Amino acid sequence: MPVLTCGGMRFQQSWNDQEDQKVDPKGQDNLEATIHRAFELGINHFETARGYGTSEHQLGFVLPSLPRDDIIVQTKIGPKDSEDDFLRTFEVSLKNLQLDYVDLLGIHGINTHQLLDKTLRGGTLSACRKLQARGLVRHVGFSTHGPLDAILAAVQTDEFSYVNLHWYYFDQLNWPAVLSASERDMGVFIISPSEKGGKLFDPPEKLTRLCSPLTPMGFNDLFCLGHAEVHTLSIGAARPSDFDAHVEILPLIKEAMVGLGPVMRNLEEATVEAMGADWAATWKHGLPLTTDAPSPIPLYHILRMYTMAKAFDMVEYGKMRYNLLGSGDHWFPGGKVQDLDGGMLARGLQDYHFADRVPAILREAHTLFNAEDKKRLSESG
Repeated sequence: MPVLTCGGMRFQQSWNDQEDQKVDPKGQDNLEATIHRAFELGINHFETARGYGTSEHQLGFVLPSLPRDDIIVQTKIGPKDSEDDFLRTFEVSLKNLQLDYVDLLGIHGINTHQLLDKTLRGGTLSACRKLQARGLVRHVGFSTHGPLDAILAAVQTDEFSYVNLHWYYFDQLNWPAVLSASERDMGVFIISPSEKGGKLFDPPEKLTRLCSPLTPMGFNDLFCLGHAEVHTLSIGAARPSDFDAHVEILPLIKEAMVGLGPVMRNLEEATVEAMGADWAATWKHGLPLTTDAPSPIPLYHILRMYTMAKAFDMVEYGKMRYNLLGSGDHWFPGGKVQDLDGGMLARGLQDYHFADRVPAILREAHTLFNAEDKKRLSESG
């Protein structure tokens, strides 16, 4: 596996499947140029999903032109209600990709314990084993946007060869899952490091200054790859040039933690200045990840985004993520802070040492981030 992979969620023409004749030649030329640029750079791992609209279909026009033994192709399919349903869906993927097999097949979106159970007992995993036996799939893994306990449960089944998950400098909650996967010799694949990792491709001036001489995106890349437990970062490329900034940091990986030290100190000092030393050091300690006040609120993520906004001016990132709440289903669960029930919130936070600060922070976070409701990218057409 290369340390960078070409993610296929950004360059497709549509989130809806299209017939051959509806593929725009200009857009297809851009996709193919992106794939060829990746391959020239040594990025030979191409990742897509059945749920990425035309991505598989469009990749099918270019992947067969590359030397098959030199590329690693991954697609992903969500858990299905039966073995037959999963096998039929896989046939569509393989036909779209115009390949004889895929190297990696991920169960897409094991985000809850219920979806894990459906995968293990509902025919999805047994279908994958049949595909492996037939030589159509080499390795089976899973992707997840779920909470830590659900990720750990999936990792600890010992049924999967790799995991695609979120873990970055600005959100390290899933580290126990990264560590558990590494201990099991699973591949660890970090998804969306530049977007969900902080909207780092469009950083605020303050964050850029704090990360200098690195870019915020380069800093986060190095932070992830500087940990031996992490193997691959997904680069969701929309154009050939999108790889350049990531490739530039590769010579720094061996000494990553040395180079990261000054930047991490800058970020820590900015957090202390904005939020206070006690908050900076301990705000995550004893924090319930969610609270009902009166509806489920993803407390950890809102306090994390608020801290990032105050310390690093990352308000636009907070807006991007916050405005998905309420429409993200199990991909980004929970709702916005609307009407707070102070008594309910107090009961939920009775053992949390910053309980007295939280109500005001939640209200300010809502004021800071709230905008018109937005849809997840895959729902936006």
